[in-house]
Amino acid sequence: MTNFEVEKCLESMTLLVDTREQPTKKLQDRLAAAGLPHEHQKLDVGDYSCKCTLPGGEVLDFSAKVAIERKMNLDELCQCFGRERKRFEKEFERAKEAGTKIYLLVEGDNWEKAYNGKYRSLLKPQALIASIDAFRARYGMQLDFCKPETSGMLIRDILYRELKEFLQGV
Repeated sequence: MTNFEVEKCLESMTLLVDTREQPTKKLQDRLAAAGLPHEHQKLDVGDYSCKCTLPGGEVLDFSAKVAIERKMNLDELCQCFGRERKRFEKEFERAKEAGTKIYLLVEGDNWEKAYNGKYRSLLKPQALIASIDAFRARYGMQLDFCKPETSGMLIRDILYRELKEFLQGV
């Protein structure tokens, strides 16, 4: 694919939003910050991915290649590693089996809060960190922390770069 064709594909990039994402003001703000057209679609894994139009008009649904799972804070992440662990782990297992690269984006918190137990869960910091590290090792998960107002731009930028790298290799 030529550089011109890659750029045309990237210009057609559309954000895919899982249908289970709640239609809140925060979601509207996140989508506005992403600055991309978006569509709601059931995603097999994650909350966000993208698609684009290839030369010749074929649509590339990128959700089987890269997905972003978003959590609103460490409290929600602790739930995922606690009582919802089976469901959460199944999602990551599906991603691994499908060869889908998965990013975990946690809003409003940081590593310092995780290590110091600055969240409302009874999950001990050592258990939380061990779970995060196990998922990174086991599933190739990339974890990013950000402020809620940054998440839309970060989602856009991660997907844009992943899509561009993929297209340049086609």
